Amino acid sequence: MTNYGTILVVDDNPAILTAVRICLDGVFRRVLTHNSPETVLAAMQQEHVDVVLLDMNFSLGINSGKEGMMWLQAIHRRHPDVPIVLMTAYSDVRLAVRGLKGGAADFVVKPWENDELVRVLKDAVDSSRDVVSLEQLETEHVRKVVDRCGGNVSKAAELLGITRQTLYAKMKK
Repeated sequence: MTNYGTILVVDDNPAILTAVRICLDGVFRRVLTHNSPETVLAAMQQEHVDVVLLDMNFSLGINSGKEGMMWLQAIHRRHPDVPIVLMTAYSDVRLAVRGLKGGAADFVVKPWENDELVRVLKDAVDSSRDVVSLEQLETEHVRKVVDRCGGNVSKAAELLGITRQTLYAKMKK
């Protein structure tokens, strides 16, 4: 079951984009690929994205990761709730730490193991989802039932299987 929504993959290497698309087929509902980071912000304004997989280097011969860090910051400023996973073939611990301190959800090294890539991306999406307390869920449900019953507390209490007194107590929360 694909419940991980849409992923946006940004890498200048077409073979990497194809490999990621094949790897993530069936994990994400949609896999969007871009070969240039310049198109990412516009794409994210047009379509909801649940996670971004962003390469760190886009210019030929440069492998410092500075471009990826710049785009990480640009995406994070505009879409702070969207997790960004960085990837690069030229990794070192300092670059990974800089990325994580800069707001990345995680860091993947090329070549990756498919299962590990999937796990990292799923974890990033899962971590970004809001966790709602049981009390909050209960309060919202009680309000919906009371609204559905047109404010008739007796009917709402009956539907919920509780006493009116208990319902009044839950409504005060």
